[in-house]
Amino acid sequence: MLFDHDSADSLRNRAEAINRSTAPKTDGVEIHGGLPGDVYPPGAVPTKHEVKHQANTETTGTNNVIIPPGRAFGITVEDIAKFDNDFSNLAKYGGVQGIANILKVDPKKGIDATLEDLIIRTQDFGENTYPASKIKPFWRYIYEALQDPTLMILIACAVVSLAVGLTTENPAEGWYDGGGICFAIILVLLVSSTSNYKQSLQFRALSAENQKIMVNVTRGGKRIKTVIFELVVGDIVHLGIGDQIPGDGLLIKGASLTVDESSMTGESEPAVKDAAHPFLISGCKVVDGTGTLLITAVGMNTEWGKVMATLAADNEEETPLQVRLNQLAETIGKIGISVAVSVFIVLLVRLLVESDLKHFGAAQGEKIVGFFAVSVTIIVVAVPEGLPLAVTMTLAYSMHKMMDDRALVRNLSACETMGSATTICSDKTGTLTMNLMTVVSSWVCGKLRVSTELDKEIKKSIEEKLFTSICINTDGHVSVSEDGGIEVSGSPTEVACLNWAMKLGAVFDDIQKENTVICLDTFNSTKKRMGVVVKDKDGSVWVHWKGASEVILSQCTKYIDAEGNIIDLTTEKVEELEGIIITFANAALRTLCFAYRELTEHEAQGLRTRKPEIPDKDLICLAIVGIKDPLRPGVADAVRKCQIAGIKVRMVTGDNIMTAKAIATECGILNKEGIAIEGKKFREMEPEDQYKILPSLQVMARSSPTDKYTLVKRLLEMGNIVAVTGDGTNDAPALHEASIGLAMGIAGTEVAKESADIIILDDNFASIVKVVRWGRSIYANIQKFIQFQCTVNGVALALNFIAAVANGEAPLTAVQLLWVNLIMDTMGALALATEPPNEALMHKPPVGKREPLITNIMWRNMFGQFVYQLILLLLFQFQGMQLLGLDDDGIPTETGHSHAYREVETVIFNCFVFCQVFNEINARRMDELNVFTGLWNNKVFLYVILFTVVVQVLLVEFCGSFTSTVHLSWQRWLLCVGLGAGSVPLAAIMKCVRVPKRPVWSSWQNRDELVFREGGSVMSMMFRQGSQKVDLQRTRSVKSAKFYSDFTTNDTTASSPPDSCLQKLQKVICQLGTSPSASNDLENPGRRNNNEAWR
Repeated sequence: MLFDHDSADSLRNRAEAINRSTAPKTDGVEIHGGLPGDVYPPGAVPTKHEVKHQANTETTGTNNVIIPPGRAFGITVEDIAKFDNDFSNLAKYGGVQGIANILKVDPKKGIDATLEDLIIRTQDFGENTYPASKIKPFWRYIYEALQDPTLMILIACAVVSLAVGLTTENPAEGWYDGGGICFAIILVLLVSSTSNYKQSLQFRALSAENQKIMVNVTRGGKRIKTVIFELVVGDIVHLGIGDQIPGDGLLIKGASLTVDESSMTGESEPAVKDAAHPFLISGCKVVDGTGTLLITAVGMNTEWGKVMATLAADNEEETPLQVRLNQLAETIGKIGISVAVSVFIVLLVRLLVESDLKHFGAAQGEKIVGFFAVSVTIIVVAVPEGLPLAVTMTLAYSMHKMMDDRALVRNLSACETMGSATTICSDKTGTLTMNLMTVVSSWVCGKLRVSTELDKEIKKSIEEKLFTSICINTDGHVSVSEDGGIEVSGSPTEVACLNWAMKLGAVFDDIQKENTVICLDTFNSTKKRMGVVVKDKDGSVWVHWKGASEVILSQCTKYIDAEGNIIDLTTEKVEELEGIIITFANAALRTLCFAYRELTEHEAQGLRTRKPEIPDKDLICLAIVGIKDPLRPGVADAVRKCQIAGIKVRMVTGDNIMTAKAIATECGILNKEGIAIEGKKFREMEPEDQYKILPSLQVMARSSPTDKYTLVKRLLEMGNIVAVTGDGTNDAPALHEASIGLAMGIAGTEVAKESADIIILDDNFASIVKVVRWGRSIYANIQKFIQFQCTVNGVALALNFIAAVANGEAPLTAVQLLWVNLIMDTMGALALATEPPNEALMHKPPVGKREPLITNIMWRNMFGQFVYQLILLLLFQFQGMQLLGLDDDGIPTETGHSHAYREVETVIFNCFVFCQVFNEINARRMDELNVFTGLWNNKVFLYVILFTVVVQVLLVEFCGSFTSTVHLSWQRWLLCVGLGAGSVPLAAIMKCVRVPKRPVWSSWQNRDELVFREGGSVMSMMFRQGSQKVDLQRTRSVKSAKFYSDFTTNDTTASSPPDSCLQKLQKVICQLGTSPSASNDLENPGRRNNNEAWR
């Protein structure tokens, strides 16, 4: 590669200036961006695209230098590959430090990260990317659409029609019918294939967004965050619990680093990484501890890359709603096939009866072909292939809009399930609060201090102990920028503590240099503490602990005062400190306790084992701090919206119960009737007792990941649809078990994200509420489309069948039906699937996963429109001449009918289409009188309506030979539009007709559910008024018995079944081999349907 000296110097100077500045931030995350040259923005770091562009660019000039590929470093990709987890091969290069020297890396400062440096590293060792799966070409979508059997039959009909028309008629006109069918088929293919192709591109873009992982790296002496794809060989990466290892590399230093390598090696036991086992494999997950990684291979040169090269992304799974709609489509299709066969038989029999069989010729044969074409077209119209298409469209549209609302969908079915959520178990920190923590109160050296300043009476030595405890026992980092400002990185809690220490006068770098870390015990949500053993400059060995106040305080036996006196912790003093902790917690402050002590020589010697146990007894309490984490704006309103929508919000947090209650009360989660409990108490309860308190449980504090998992499991067993938030590695079981797992995009680990269905990119609870709205919108939009399509289907089938039986001809031709099919399927799906959610959706209870797709309201609306349209069209079919004031002149046209007859059929076709146009508008609001609300906000819907009307005018006025239509006067057009618009006031009248809440047609109607314990398993009881069948279903841990009883009650507010029902249940249960007590086991039943009355 050629470089001009002046150019290289300029690039180097610019890159160095960039590295001295702070990277710009977006949504709290430092990013890299910019372009080379004059448009290179300040504060940006060159991306891999810029590096690749520069690496492929050759400059010319008088002073050019050639940098041969692979010669910039004393090692190649092939040499690195020979390490192969063999320490002896690594030793040949001088171990980890030797490899760092060869790669020109300072383990503390990282690579230089100049543009030239990045170019050379990318050129020699490759990019950290993997080959993407090939995009399916557009012609493949057309080919797949052509595999539809009905379309194939229709194509055959078109060929036969062309052959008959060209051979028996004037070729100039004989191709019209067959050509019209071909044109309609091509139009349907293009529209549906284009729609599917665009949806696939949209899903692909969302998938690519899902693969973006942010990693912590040190470059040029600064710790920053960058996208995993921007990593190069030589980068220093900082790993923590839950992180995915971004490339093959070597461990520089670590603390209790444990890695799950089962995905690559098949070993089920996590591997401990240390100086003797420094090899780290990309794609694996950190399950415990922390570490610093030197990247030695990226992209396709890693073991993970080789595996990824053999895999192709597949996003062809069907969601539960798609499965249900496919079943509905199959049922409707069978009805359509039956009608089509009946129409063909009736038409054929009438033709044979009315024709002279002795003179049966080409004209009759052409009619039979036409009958067959109409019958096949009826099948095409009847088979609602638009139902699955509507789901795909609304999912793609909703996923795209969810991205705008800061939610990334990883699992398609979660979009639907979120709309049925009955309870949300939310974390506190970062989700309900802003995760911007500040120390606002403290107890230090025996004195409560409201301000964050220490008194002058505190001895310098004691102050140094406090600073050491804060600055050494941390996984945060403090650096000084060029302008002298302090930059603190780490978790929000660490940032708060370090900022507090810096304000008090601590010098982070000096403390780090004066103390040598011997061993670490990293923090996790189970232990709720972290510890470190250090040797100071005098050679003394000290242990420092910090963590949850009650945990650390219980390990303390002494405390230190401002004079440096070590005083025993008496019972009175412990109560005083516990009171301070409660005071802080009641003020919604998170509390942390710092403690320390000097280790004896014997204890220090015991730390030389591979897995040392850090002493945690007889500690000296040094300080207790109160950290303020303000509530996120809008959270209280979002919680209230959930409660109005019938969704119960529960807080699950690791914080002190007082802090949790204060925050929960502030945001509206905890009320007077609600229960707040600690995880330990919940854990020790029997399952029967857990079921009893769950309906009122609103806060769980000091919760462990196991407690969270148990809570989710119990709620699911009670029939709830549970959404759970999580950010830590230990949250993965709960996220996986829940109906919908919601991982945090900023604070969440990669393990949590991979276990989740949806990633909340801004960690905001309000974004979760938006996801619920979109989930409900998906279901509502599908129901709108079902109502619209079933109405069109029913009218088209009934009209053609009745007309065929009565007249021997179908009023709607094959071409006309294909156009109706396009309106009904593709265009209708596009219009109704893109309806944005409205606030009315959040004023309804959650929709059960087994609720019928077609509700009573939909049946009412469809019935009204069906009757209106069918009567209207049949009147024109049988009395059209009289109604339109036409005289049959008897002069046949090219179709064999008079002009007046064709005008009547054109009016029928026109009225039918405009009825669908206005019925599509009716479908927007199934239970609201004003169907025009928000119409102008949905541009896609308006474009579809406009396209339908324009094409209809063109087909009728200018394509009569293809569509079998004639020119209509403007009076006839007004008549057709007016009759079509009549469906709007009719819909408003029909909406005044009250319908029962109980579903008319559903095998799951009027179902409620009881939950009780028997023999260590959960028994779920489901009731329906009707027959007395019993069906026992056994699953892994749940026994579900469906009871169909004939009990009734006039108590519409009852929360449990009447006594007569309990007696029947007990009788049936005894027959099944169990005998629970109605007074004990059936007490406080969990209800399957929220706010449902026992009937």
